[in-house]
Amino acid sequence: MSSLNRPLAGFEASPEALSLVTALTGGGDARITLDPASGLNRYLSAPHPREVLAYSSSTVSDISADAFAHLLAHRDARAAQGYGARLEALRSRIRAAYGVASDTGIVFAPSGTDLEYVALALALGRGGNGIHNVLLGADEIGSGCIHSAHGRFFAQETALTEGVLPGEDVAGMGAITLVDVPVRCPDGVARTSAEIAAGMGLEIAAARAAGRHSVVHLVHGSKTGLVLPSLADLDGLLAQFGEEATFVVDACQARITSAAIADYLARGVIVLMTGSKFVGAPPFNGWALVPPALAERAAPLPEGFTRIFRRAEWPAGWPGAERLEDSANEALALRLEAALFEIERFQAIPMARIAAMIAAFEAALHRDLLVPLGAARVTPGSADDGESPIEMRTLATLDLSGLSGLDSFDAAQAAHKALATGGIRLGQPVKCVRVNGGWGGTMRVGLSMPQLVRWNGLAETALAAELAADMARIAAALGAVAGREAA
Repeated sequence: MSSLNRPLAGFEASPEALSLVTALTGGGDARITLDPASGLNRYLSAPHPREVLAYSSSTVSDISADAFAHLLAHRDARAAQGYGARLEALRSRIRAAYGVASDTGIVFAPSGTDLEYVALALALGRGGNGIHNVLLGADEIGSGCIHSAHGRFFAQETALTEGVLPGEDVAGMGAITLVDVPVRCPDGVARTSAEIAAGMGLEIAAARAAGRHSVVHLVHGSKTGLVLPSLADLDGLLAQFGEEATFVVDACQARITSAAIADYLARGVIVLMTGSKFVGAPPFNGWALVPPALAERAAPLPEGFTRIFRRAEWPAGWPGAERLEDSANEALALRLEAALFEIERFQAIPMARIAAMIAAFEAALHRDLLVPLGAARVTPGSADDGESPIEMRTLATLDLSGLSGLDSFDAAQAAHKALATGGIRLGQPVKCVRVNGGWGGTMRVGLSMPQLVRWNGLAETALAAELAADMARIAAALGAVAGREAA
């Protein structure tokens, strides 16, 4: 077995463990398939616990040892429930974990990319000439969302079938136009909330004039931790356009509090979340929280959804769900179970304790990583923003553009892969720093729910020592690439 894919001690191969690993890599698309040589997927993650230093939750997480053990212990009992009952139980647990009202609809999907179809489905039939989809910062969300946001297939397979083509229309979605409102200026600086909202307003007005209903995306936790637009600016758009737009917030990083979820749902905004990033469950799994008023007036699901979704993944009685295949995706159910296991134990930690652990992380990041390298942290928001919400402080984007060997985006990508194959997993580079007309090197360091749960059991001195050692190790690895010693 490759050293890169060596299981954590205590989780060596057994028939039950191997069966679970196989199950966790099914029921999705090619992104989840394991490379035969490395035993990893294309994001360099594994479907079992590993001996790696991981701060990679902004890209994707390995499953934790605790969650893997939980699935092994409960797999047979959960499967005996049946797929529909199993997903209904997960809906109840999501509502309870985040304090969501019982009449909030929950739709499950194999990935965040598939969740885009849910938002479009809730806008079907509301505009005589189709849908105008307003994305926000396409470079700050998943690349596959461009296809799904057009109402098209984004891969050569879905979780249900093979033989589809990327870019092929999903039958019954109708005419969909697409525009991207950039979140950053050409120089890489984040635009203000007011600028973002003004751009959205222009798009909604133009769509109205063309007889199209707008689907407007907000973002709560982009790849670099942006939250745009503000609730105040969202309220302005709602007051101006009312029923002429359906709003959806991309919270797929799951760096979002119960209070923030409640704020969005109270405004009739669809909330998209996944369990494979901050939550720390294996990829891919996700869900959409649908305000009851939107669910009540939903049009029947389009014909093409028979190639994407299974019946139980939509709430009982959803118009058109009866045409979906009544089968099970055990792999998705397992990944969702792992996600709820992590969410429930994280949500039990008092917020004051979470804040203290995040503060310890930020202190170690600055003292033991940024200062020794002479690197900087990319400010998540724009110049007019106040302090980042606490959930965004679990993610730091490093500006490495001043370091030789890490100065360009391409160089940072190569370094990211080299570090991963050497046992240090960080978040992938993102294009947010401009250098001489090109994109500079970045890397992301992100916390996850399993990390914070484990740290919650440590004394302050033990936590500080672990964080100092981790940040120093990352600094040394990046410094080696840059050809300099970390001080």
